[in-house]
Amino acid sequence: MAMEHAARARALIGTRFRPQGRDPETGVDCVGLVICTFALLPGEVRRDYRLRGDHREEVMAGLSKRFRRIAVATARPGDVLVLRVSAGQLHLGVTTIAGFVHADACRRKVVEMPGPPPWPVIAAYRKRKTS
Repeated sequence: MAMEHAARARALIGTRFRPQGRDPETGVDCVGLVICTFALLPGEVRRDYRLRGDHREEVMAGLSKRFRRIAVATARPGDVLVLRVSAGQLHLGVTTIAGFVHADACRRKVVEMPGPPPWPVIAAYRKRKTS
């Protein structure tokens, strides 16, 4: 199942970046990427959700509903990474064999970056089998 999730994330490569985007037809942000990859309902993540600011606890609580936290060192393809891109901003990505997929605001599309993320990984999550 984990490799299936990595493949779903990779299938979104090239999708337009759109803030608050939850649909590949119109664009996705990093939360939308996770929603689409794991076939979550858009309502499972608030529409006005923002990763800027001090939202770490909110991110962790939201992910914990459908995912279980794992040790970062044990992350494998198909897991969700929570990244700290700056002091006040978190970002989500999905691990792959080659690296990780994320919605890149600078490139304005979903991309796969090879190797480890350039930002600190502060948490990793694996989809629960029962959810």
